[in-house]
Amino acid sequence: MNDQTLFPAQTEQSFRRLVEAVTDYAIYMLDPEGRILTWNPGIERVKGYSSDDIRGQHFSMFFTPEDRAAGLPAHALATAARVGRFESEGWRLRKDGTRFWALAVVDTIYGERGEVVGFVKITRDMSERRAALEALNESERRFRLLVKSVVDYAIFMLDPQGYVTNWNSGAERIKGYRADEIIGQHFSRFYTEEDRRDGLPARALQKALDQGKFESEAWRVRKDGTRFWASVVIDPIRDETGTLIGFAKITRDISERREAQMRLEQTREQLFQAQKMEAIGQLTGGIAHDFNNLLTVILGGADMAERMAGDNERLRRILGNMRHAVKRGETLTKQLLAFSRRQTLKPQALDLHEQIRIIADMLGRSLRGDIEIVTEVAPDVAPIEVDPSELELALLNVGLNARDAMPHGGKLRITARNAEPREHNETDCVAIALADTGIGIRDEIKHRVIEPFFTTKGVGKGTGLGLSQAYGFATQSGGSMKIDSRIGEGTTVTFYLPIAQSLPRQAPRSEPAVAIDGKHQGTILVVEDDPGIAELAVGLLEDAGYEARVVTTAQAAIDELEHTKVDAVFSDIMLQGGMNGAELAHVVRAKFPDVGIVLATGFAEAATSQLAREFPLVSKPYDQTSLVGAVAKAVRRES
Repeated sequence: MNDQTLFPAQTEQSFRRLVEAVTDYAIYMLDPEGRILTWNPGIERVKGYSSDDIRGQHFSMFFTPEDRAAGLPAHALATAARVGRFESEGWRLRKDGTRFWALAVVDTIYGERGEVVGFVKITRDMSERRAALEALNESERRFRLLVKSVVDYAIFMLDPQGYVTNWNSGAERIKGYRADEIIGQHFSRFYTEEDRRDGLPARALQKALDQGKFESEAWRVRKDGTRFWASVVIDPIRDETGTLIGFAKITRDISERREAQMRLEQTREQLFQAQKMEAIGQLTGGIAHDFNNLLTVILGGADMAERMAGDNERLRRILGNMRHAVKRGETLTKQLLAFSRRQTLKPQALDLHEQIRIIADMLGRSLRGDIEIVTEVAPDVAPIEVDPSELELALLNVGLNARDAMPHGGKLRITARNAEPREHNETDCVAIALADTGIGIRDEIKHRVIEPFFTTKGVGKGTGLGLSQAYGFATQSGGSMKIDSRIGEGTTVTFYLPIAQSLPRQAPRSEPAVAIDGKHQGTILVVEDDPGIAELAVGLLEDAGYEARVVTTAQAAIDELEHTKVDAVFSDIMLQGGMNGAELAHVVRAKFPDVGIVLATGFAEAATSQLAREFPLVSKPYDQTSLVGAVAKAVRRES
């Protein structure tokens, strides 16, 4: 036996051993009609048959009934015989009747003359792989459905250059584009024109590559051109090799949340501002009260000293200057009290046609000649109910501010009309506006201009109390004040003031001063815890012919009244140590009805307006005429 005859035998034996060693594949031979000739251990593991069970059987027994009915086995052999190979995947049957998913290959075996002498069939159980693929496909299907169903987020993909490759329903809802309108378009079209000019889209993709993610909040543009505030996240997508295949982009419209945050911030700022203004108001109110006490001592002392000056003209001039200084201090105090809403207002119905004319005349004498004043009062404007002197002061303060804002001249327009309900919380109010053509107020200080002592003017050119008095007057009168300003265009200050419930009336004539003749006028009990003011009040009353006694507390006053005959009580409202002056006044009226009552105050608390209707009220700083006039009425029991 030579090598040529030995080699095929050895090769056949080696090949048989190889086939029999394979257990993951069913490998067997068929005759030309499809009957099984040989069998390897793999077919027993895959299909469950032993070689004795299966040899000589037709291979169609492995096919499902529906495949046999469809002629699939015959088709497989015919195709293999015609083209040399048939390959397919499908369900096959095991011996126990269970099904498995098979990958089957049929190769044709040809004889020496090229005739078909049989087939080699290889089958592999692909059930696990098919199940995994089906699970993967189902997962992908569900994910696609999930992404497509999300409507609150725009979820879509970009290719590496930033062109849109898919589009979900949330993207259509938020951005307004249908999928067929936007797929293939560059994502930069969602950015604002200014962001595109700045190259933000390209920087966003680059940052996502460099840092693994890009995240921001900014304006984005819808299909119709409107803007919305968006939360944006861009993530790079890479394949198994790390190669960039695109970007995942998620966008959410958070315009409502941003507006809510802005409203919250505005509310916080308004609350902070209100708290600050309230604190400043408390401080200025207290300062004004103490300052009024000081002014009362100075004014009263100057009043007494002037009567003792005789022919000393120099002393009279000094005292006159002191009285003038006190008047200026009194004006400042009124402005502080107006801001803190603690002054005593005497509201009355006013005809604005006449009132605006008077104020315009006053401003005309105060402004420069290069400022034109124009007034415009609506014919049907309703009367308002405010304190006339405080209204004049408020409008004068605003007018003087307007003058300073027009250093090179301009126009001041004063208008009055019935306000529209939408302009103010109150439906029944009148709008009085002063509009200048000045330099305007910067936005960063606009909210501060009503603070006491805040001023942009140079040292010595303003107290910083003008607008604070105007604001305090408006709010204390039951209205409000609004400031609108544009740099280079001017400022408009608008007062919204309550409409009067009655018709305007002429101001009452002022009463003549009380004559002081030196005769004994009566006994007055002075209730004052400030020694300087108590001494002053006693001096003023004694100079007018009254006998005056002093106590420092309300309880001491009641004790004094129980043991001593008194014609009237003159008490400060603000008393230390228990009962205040208002409470004392009610006790005196109830227990000592024959005793007159006069109250003094540097400012009025919430009940002051009611007290003013019940008892005579003297405002600090007071002079001898106002004090003695009120006391004389109380002694005579006049209302």
